[in-house]
Amino acid sequence: MTGLRLVVFDVDGTIVDSQDHIHGAMEHAFTEVGHPLPSRAEILSIVGLSLPEAMARLVPELPAVAQADLVEAYKGSFGRMRADRLSPLFDGMADLIVRLRAEPETLLGVATGKSRRGLTHVLAGHELQDNFITTQVADDHPSKPHPSMLLAALAETGVPARDAVMIGDTTYDIQMGRAAGFHTIGVSWGYHRAETLAAAGAGRVVETAGALADAIDDILETA
Repeated sequence: MTGLRLVVFDVDGTIVDSQDHIHGAMEHAFTEVGHPLPSRAEILSIVGLSLPEAMARLVPELPAVAQADLVEAYKGSFGRMRADRLSPLFDGMADLIVRLRAEPETLLGVATGKSRRGLTHVLAGHELQDNFITTQVADDHPSKPHPSMLLAALAETGVPARDAVMIGDTTYDIQMGRAAGFHTIGVSWGYHRAETLAAAGAGRVVETAGALADAIDDILETA
């Protein structure tokens, strides 16, 4: 291991529980466009992808212009909901982030399908914005599972991939991490099932923030 290690988190489904906002915004968008709403399970299955990619997977039968209309309607609705109520943190995640930030050898990052504006709102709302040295968002990169976000995080921090771990709740996070040469940890409290994360190649799948802390140490200390 080098002198530094990089721990990168997904946001929706990993740090914050945003499923009610996501489903509500989707419901509004599909109503506005006049297309039947996919099931809740279908909607949550695409969390983590950039919005254009998410809509393309949800309604591939619609023309590109209708998918773009859904994207814009979703953005407007989600922004209004976000202004009214902040998505809550998952249990133990704030304490874990603050604890890791205090370790001199640990650098923290974010790789999210959210926009820069959305990420700033969430982190500032929970007073976590000063903990992350690198923040990669959908505005600047191809959608997950493309490794662009994580490669940028490596370039910004100077940490080699062998000393880095990607933590997320979806197969897109795990696939992205593996494509970038990162270690990977799946969390079971998000939007994809634990067995699905394991099948995607997650190095570990954990059920609590405490177990996540232990897994980070175990993986990076033996790297």
